[in-house]
Amino acid sequence: MSVEKTEVLVVGAGQAGIAMSEHLRSYGIPHVVLERNRVAERWRSCRWDSLVANGPAWHDRFPGLAFSEDGPDDFVPKERVADYLAAYAQKIEAPVRCGVEVRNVRRKQGETGFHIETSEGVIEAECVVAATGPFQIPVIPSVVPESEGLTQIHSSTYRNPDQIPEGAVLVIGAGSSGAQIAEELMRSGRKVYLSVGPHDRPPRSYRGRDFVWWLGVLNKWNAEATPGVEHTTIAVSGANGGHTIDFRRFAAEGMTLLGRTENFVDGKLTFAPDLAGNIAKGDANYLSLLGEADAYVTRNGLDLPEEPSARDFLPEPECVKHPLLELDLKKAGISTIIWATGFGVDYSWLKVEALDENGRPHHQRGVSSEPGVYFLGLPWQTRRGSSFIWGVWHDAKYVADHIAKQRSYMAYRPADGTA
Repeated sequence: MSVEKTEVLVVGAGQAGIAMSEHLRSYGIPHVVLERNRVAERWRSCRWDSLVANGPAWHDRFPGLAFSEDGPDDFVPKERVADYLAAYAQKIEAPVRCGVEVRNVRRKQGETGFHIETSEGVIEAECVVAATGPFQIPVIPSVVPESEGLTQIHSSTYRNPDQIPEGAVLVIGAGSSGAQIAEELMRSGRKVYLSVGPHDRPPRSYRGRDFVWWLGVLNKWNAEATPGVEHTTIAVSGANGGHTIDFRRFAAEGMTLLGRTENFVDGKLTFAPDLAGNIAKGDANYLSLLGEADAYVTRNGLDLPEEPSARDFLPEPECVKHPLLELDLKKAGISTIIWATGFGVDYSWLKVEALDENGRPHHQRGVSSEPGVYFLGLPWQTRRGSSFIWGVWHDAKYVADHIAKQRSYMAYRPADGTA
């Protein structure tokens, strides 16, 4: 059987894999990008129907191409984000092969490089970039047993309200996904319960500027990961033109807020007595950013309109003042639980010493502990901005720079001609 050879194999053709291809091409490094589905497949089939990008079009894109159908301040629908990434791959002539699954990667014995088994044969490469991103295995905690007869789905399989059986809905997790899904279901006329854990809650916009602009000028996108911080849930929405997530408003409009979900016993879910504290911490994060923004305007003499009403909060809702610590799901009429509880990773195909004891990447800024293996597309890979399309583009440049440097070392030969 013939074996194909390339210098770099990139696994995954989402935003990370496409960005990686662009930087490798700029260095003239031969590479192949393998994708088991279509380019940007997760944007198409692992998101709900009404999802839009969480950043405006002027900001959340690659430097070399603007969105053709959307204004700079629009929040681009998910299908057009996928189309954009496919168009970018075509623009840079990325060597993407769709419908090819990588089954395992092993280091070659006694020589440099890796032996890669795919659904279409064997490839040998000097380097491998795992650009499969963080959204690999939906996490549904085993709290409520299937024998209860409830519909339980992960947020990644939610599509729209019509998909959900009649009855009330409990959404567990109040980050961007959970909050947006809960709001959409409430607007469709459903009774919704929302379990709210610790979170950050930035303003969607303030004084005429989107929060992505404020994070930029305040240099917060460059904040590096610190223990615990990188796992903080952020509640922000680009839906319906973009608006600040306001849990008090949700409650005023009929949603019941609950604390962090804990246990299930005899048909009843229990919740931690932390709802008021979680709301307060989210408010503190919100007000802190407003304060920093005001100080920046004053210090730099910017002509941005004041917005005193941004600090006005609705009254504390009853469900926060007197939180439910226990909920009988049947009595509440709950027929569906949507778990907006994040994802785990699956690098079972990566048979090299690049993972920790929990199967997570062991790396520094995407450079793994296994020489020649790299990771890309991880949250907080280098800094806060890593999760955004523009952020992964810069992370890919760092990884490509490292590959190019290592390549030059391997090409070095002493002047005396010794090996």
